[in-house]
Amino acid sequence: MATHSSPKKTFDFAARGELSFFESMATIGDMHEDVLVEILSYVPARELVRTCRVVCRMWKDLVDGIHIWKGKCIREGYFKKNGDVYPKNWKVFYFLQSLKKNLLKNPCAEEGFNHWTIDHNGGDNWKIEALPGGLGSAFPDRHIKNYFVTSYGLCQKSQLIDLVANGLWENLLDEFQPKIVVSDWYAARRDCGCVYSLEVKLLSKSKTVLKRYKSKEIKIPQWSDAKWNQLTHVFEAYGRGVRFVWFSHKGQDTQFWAGWYGVRVTNSSVTVEP
Repeated sequence: MATHSSPKKTFDFAARGELSFFESMATIGDMHEDVLVEILSYVPARELVRTCRVVCRMWKDLVDGIHIWKGKCIREGYFKKNGDVYPKNWKVFYFLQSLKKNLLKNPCAEEGFNHWTIDHNGGDNWKIEALPGGLGSAFPDRHIKNYFVTSYGLCQKSQLIDLVANGLWENLLDEFQPKIVVSDWYAARRDCGCVYSLEVKLLSKSKTVLKRYKSKEIKIPQWSDAKWNQLTHVFEAYGRGVRFVWFSHKGQDTQFWAGWYGVRVTNSSVTVEP
């Protein structure tokens, strides 16, 4: 027995006067460019680059331009109109500011010796003491509570930083070569002399040394003012291929007294900056 299916219903929108309604509905592509820039400036930065940039040619041009990133920098407090120098590349500036942090872990001895490699542990070994310590002075930042202190034999410790693992992608490091700023604070006791030095290496993926900074040996005499001193070095235009930073400081006392009378170090830092 033959069966007959019901005829499909069709809708003539034009006849019902509804086609013009659908045709007149605005889409995001109809927005004025300034409005679209404002909307996109609220999208998380990584989504802008990974997702929005590949939607169409227009969005790619907007994401690659300055206005979205300038808006994000101002809104999130990375740039002040009246004081800061205008960056050459707003997108790179934004990412570097958002990633700006101390890449060294446990710089102020709050976690014991975690994250540090003890390369030399001479005399009575490294020790951690609370500020200001015996015959010491207050640290400039009152939030810093502890320091590492050396002994009468050579004491050295180091830390290896993986830049890519910390969010800095290879193209950013190679093409823009942002500043790598290294800083360390050191001090002596009033009653004992000491020596101190800092060494930092920029390494390739295979750990080949590409750039190196090595301070002179700093000698602090006995009966000093025990003041805290800051040593800073900035790596710039270091070339392509940098993937790791090796940070190392060392020292000891010069009186060879048993105990912990050598140089004190704390608040060490490595930052990547615009």
